[in-house]
Amino acid sequence: MPFVILYFYIQAAEFMSQSTLNLSNYISTEIAGESALILYLTMAEYEGGNTSELIAALAKKLAAHLSSVITEVVPSYQSMLISFDLFKVDHLSLSRRIHALAAEVTLFDVDSAKEVTLPVYYHSSVGADLSRIAQQAKISIEDVIKIHQRPTYTVQAIGFAPGFSYLGDVDPKIITPRLNTPRTKVPKGAVAIANNQTAIYPQVSPGGWNIIGLCPTTLFDPNTEQPSLLSVGDKVKFLAIDKQQFIELGGKLDEYMVEDN
Repeated sequence: MPFVILYFYIQAAEFMSQSTLNLSNYISTEIAGESALILYLTMAEYEGGNTSELIAALAKKLAAHLSSVITEVVPSYQSMLISFDLFKVDHLSLSRRIHALAAEVTLFDVDSAKEVTLPVYYHSSVGADLSRIAQQAKISIEDVIKIHQRPTYTVQAIGFAPGFSYLGDVDPKIITPRLNTPRTKVPKGAVAIANNQTAIYPQVSPGGWNIIGLCPTTLFDPNTEQPSLLSVGDKVKFLAIDKQQFIELGGKLDEYMVEDN
C-alpha cells in the first residue's frame, strides 16, 4: 500500500474510533413478548443533540445488520421495540448482537439523519389558534410565525396516527398546552403546537393540538414503498409560503378549513 494512502487510512481509522459513542454502555433490553424485545436508552442527556437521534442511529444500524432476523423496529424517544423471527434467533442471542452493534454507533451514524424542509401557509383563516397563541405570548402573529420557523426540529417519535411525527423542541416563547376540549375534526396538513412539541396531521382526524397553519406536503402515503415521509431522528425545517404558493403546491383550501374550538 503506498505510504500516502496508508497514512490517510490510519488517520481515518483513528478519527472513526474517536467518534464512537459506544451506546452499549447505555442500553438495556427486556423481553416484550415471545418474539420481541424492548430496548431502553439510559443516557439522560446527550451533548451533541437529542437522545432520540441516538435511538434513530441505532435503529438504522440494527435494520441494516440484523434484517435477516428482525421483522420490525419501532423507535421512540428513549426506547425501541424490536420484533424478531423466533425461528431464527432467541431473546438472549439477539440481545447480545444488539449490544455488539450498539458499541459500534458513531457520530457519523447520528449525523446521517435526513433533512426535510416543509412549506407552511401560516394564516389565521387556516390556523384557528394562531391569534390566541400570539395573544398569550404577548407577541405579534408575525413573531409567532418567525419563532416557529427558526429551529431545526428533530423527529422524536412517530405515533397517534400513521405518519404523525412528534417534533421537538418548540421555542419556550410559543409553548402552548393542549386544548381542554379536542376538536372532533382536524384537517389533513394542519401544523400545530402542543406543549413543547409541534407536528403536522398527516390525515383528517380528531386532535387537541393548537393549529397555526397548513402544510400541502403529503406526509403519509400507504401506496408507496416508504409510506411515512419522516422517520425518528430526521431533521425538519418549516418555511412560510403564501396562499398562492400553497395552492400551487397542491393545497386545497376548501378541504382544509379549520373549525373553531
